Amino acid sequence: MSSAASGSTGSSRSLSLVALFAALLAVFGLIPKIDLPFGVPITIQTLGVMLAGCLLGPKRAFLALALFLVAVAFGLPLLSGGRGGLAVFVAPSSGFLIGWLFGAVAAGAVMWALPGNSPRALALRALLASFVGGVVVVYAFGIAGLVLLAKLSVSQAFIASMAFVPGDLLKCALCAGLVHTVARGVPDWGFGGRRAA
Repeated sequence: MSSAASGSTGSSRSLSLVALFAALLAVFGLIPKIDLPFGVPITIQTLGVMLAGCLLGPKRAFLALALFLVAVAFGLPLLSGGRGGLAVFVAPSSGFLIGWLFGAVAAGAVMWALPGNSPRALALRALLASFVGGVVVVYAFGIAGLVLLAKLSVSQAFIASMAFVPGDLLKCALCAGLVHTVARGVPDWGFGGRRAA
């Protein structure tokens, strides 16, 4: 196979994965949300952010999240509870939405940078990557959004955000388990250029 054909196949696969993960985020939006008093709902969609970063790497994760958020901005009701449109980007939860984009990139960067390519090592990499991207980075943006849009103090926004921590830690563990499954089932997936042993 020529390098041009190989490159075309790789590009097609990348585009397919980007579209697939954008669709996966939309599917996760069908799962009912739990509303909290300060305007930020608990959803399963953060798991999609973590998985995109860990399974796609930073570049493709960015494209998947960007595609999803653009679709939301155009009014498609893809967020949990059937929300969509530009209004969601000025709501108290908008910091978390923007954080999804950078959280997926951060998760992908950490996942792709860490060593180890056995399924167990990949699961550990995913656990750390999903925590850094899906919790640390997403929360940083989310807290900033609560300060700017909900007019909370930094300490109030931080404390309010802690309501999400137990669920998001569970999502990190679930993400690691799913990456382990992919590594065992699809050993040539290629995590950061390294195939699972």
